[in-house]
Amino acid sequence: MNKSYRQSQILKLIRSHSLHTQDEVARALRTLKIPATQVTLSRDIHELGLVKTPSGYSETGVDAAAGSEPGPDVAALAREVLRDIRQAQNLLVLRTPPANANALAAALDHANWPEVTGTIAGDDTVLVVAPDVKTADALRARLLKFLK
Repeated sequence: MNKSYRQSQILKLIRSHSLHTQDEVARALRTLKIPATQVTLSRDIHELGLVKTPSGYSETGVDAAAGSEPGPDVAALAREVLRDIRQAQNLLVLRTPPANANALAAALDHANWPEVTGTIAGDDTVLVVAPDVKTADALRARLLKFLK
């Protein structure tokens, strides 16, 4: 399991369960067959901007004006999982390893990049819709910088 997948599962877990300790988060991840050490969980919790509240871990840093939630940074995530970019008119098809497309699509959605009208994710493919061909060209150039 990679970092982006693990972090997306952590977010799902804290949104649907009241988890008060890192041990509870680790146990919940193990039920999903996702191993994580205490050091890894501590780093993930910090990177995701989670805080402890009386009702358990919670997301912070929600920007009410932008409506964005904390999560993996597009640049960091793209460097880790983006494998290929193909353009068809105003559409971009992004390829990732299996189980990574959703995290990348969510990061793009939450980044509020003006070039991105919306995304649709499968298992290893993200369809990114740009408003027009020129904007899709610019977005492709922006994303190409993250390819390994």
